[in-house]
Amino acid sequence: MTKVNDFVVRFANVNGTGSASANSMFAKAIFRMGVPVTPKNIFPSNIQGLPTWYEVRVNEKGYLGRREGIDLMVSVNPQSMLKDVQSVRSGGYFMYDNTKPLHKEYIREDITYLGIPLMGICMEQYTDPRQRQLFKNIIYVGALSALLDIEFAVLEQLLAEQFKGKEKLVAPNVQALQLGVKYVQENFTFPLEIRVERRDLVGKRIMFDGNGACGLGAVFAGATVAAWYPITPSTSVVEKFEKYAKKFRTDKETGEKNFAIVQAEDELAAIGMVIGANWNGARSFTATSGPGVSLMNEFLGLGYFAEIPAVLIDVQRTGPSTGMPTRTQQSDITLAAYASHGDTKHVLLFPSNPKDCFELTADAFDLAERLQTPIIVLTDLDLGMNDHMSEPFEWDESRKYDRGKVYTAEDLENMGRFGRYLDSDGDGIPYRTYPGTHPTKGSYFTRGTSRDEYAVYTEDSAVYVRNMQRLEKKWDTAKDIVPKPHFYQQKNMSPLGVIFFGTSTYSSEEAIDLLREQDVVLDAMQLKAFPFNKDVEQFIEDHEVVFVIEQNRDAQMRSLLINELEINPKKLIRVLNYDGMPITADKIVKEISKNLVTN
Repeated sequence: MTKVNDFVVRFANVNGTGSASANSMFAKAIFRMGVPVTPKNIFPSNIQGLPTWYEVRVNEKGYLGRREGIDLMVSVNPQSMLKDVQSVRSGGYFMYDNTKPLHKEYIREDITYLGIPLMGICMEQYTDPRQRQLFKNIIYVGALSALLDIEFAVLEQLLAEQFKGKEKLVAPNVQALQLGVKYVQENFTFPLEIRVERRDLVGKRIMFDGNGACGLGAVFAGATVAAWYPITPSTSVVEKFEKYAKKFRTDKETGEKNFAIVQAEDELAAIGMVIGANWNGARSFTATSGPGVSLMNEFLGLGYFAEIPAVLIDVQRTGPSTGMPTRTQQSDITLAAYASHGDTKHVLLFPSNPKDCFELTADAFDLAERLQTPIIVLTDLDLGMNDHMSEPFEWDESRKYDRGKVYTAEDLENMGRFGRYLDSDGDGIPYRTYPGTHPTKGSYFTRGTSRDEYAVYTEDSAVYVRNMQRLEKKWDTAKDIVPKPHFYQQKNMSPLGVIFFGTSTYSSEEAIDLLREQDVVLDAMQLKAFPFNKDVEQFIEDHEVVFVIEQNRDAQMRSLLINELEINPKKLIRVLNYDGMPITADKIVKEISKNLVTN
């Protein structure tokens, strides 16, 4: 049965062999042919030598979540070959290097084998060992272009773009592609039953990674200071911020950089620098992952209680402890929501795609200053480090930064005593000043200890309670300020509801469609932020049962909903995945169907 624009290809390589760029070129070529595509890089946490996989889902319906089952495996790593053979769907294809005979334990009767002597071709064509290693990857891309009917001209164009300024490298790579094409033409019937056909389904959409989108969003938001400590998978957030800041924040005449990037000695120091820079009036941020958030807890508590803006981008990975640093999860939810000791709550934002990453990162800086508190943007490794098809980013040039309640020198001159922690407007948010605004007024101590409305230290119980109640009022104010959830229906169509957020959105949307084909209709809500507003509470109240889809073991988002909204736990049903891989629509459908039968 022919499958056009609906299949999964997985590449099995060795980490550090240069396969990533070749595999990426394969995915981009299909995207350039107007067909939606989702690539995922599955790599080990060491530098070189262990197995790595690159998975590409092609789906013209635009489903962007990971799908179970492999239609075509490109296996060039003997270490993982047995596992790779077993992962191919019945009726699928297994491409391998047949320079040496395939061991009988790798033989299955229900799949088709495509043997190509990759190393043999390279030994014949190239004398340099590094060239043999690199061009082997290009040869199998060429072979795939013939087998899957990918337009060769598109691959040539991608190579020309990749080696712009190094044009002499284009011809050898094109020659390597042609070697793969030639072998297929001489040895196989092609194209295969799975193939690509040009479509016009991409439009103006782009391929972009979440970390890059966060870095770009920070630039557009007016961030000028980034303090960080490198940690997988968040490192490239600040690297991309630096790249874009050099372009947009460098004086063209003098070459002076209007931004500062500081690599701190650890994560605790990094968030301390961010809080200090924000207190001084700069827009500053940091990026980290779960272990870093753990270390930042003390300063996050200071930011909350002293009421200082800060932005933290948490690119979640698999924990606890070191866990699996190069696998994905949504498992920092409770850690981030209640970071620090005592009664502390933090605003969380949940982007689900690169456009969200760009927009919500920019929004985070406005929210941080308006609410005078740390804002945590929760992405994950899958979103952060992989390219995703996305709507183009947009920026309203008339948009002004929301600096919140800031007194000017004139304001201070015309008032009596300045009360840093006074609730003048009844929304729980006090006024602040930038240091140096006025020579005598507004020079206050920012206190992380108990204080009165004028920032004067006190251990008076009534004053402390008054301050904590004001912070709670500010939290209630935040509910109407943070991004609202997105609903997939205009009105309630079913007694069944489903809640999802972040990258679980991709597979959840597909699962809803698959369940509808089975006559199971669900109303759907995508969470965008914490705290939860009245819309979230009403959605749960309107449905008999609500499935909460998340990627962690302990159903952390479900716990947050129960704790904050005082929901009957029996009403919220767990749909969980925590193996380090993105959840699939198949898994969601299976779990929901199983629960419906049980109940």
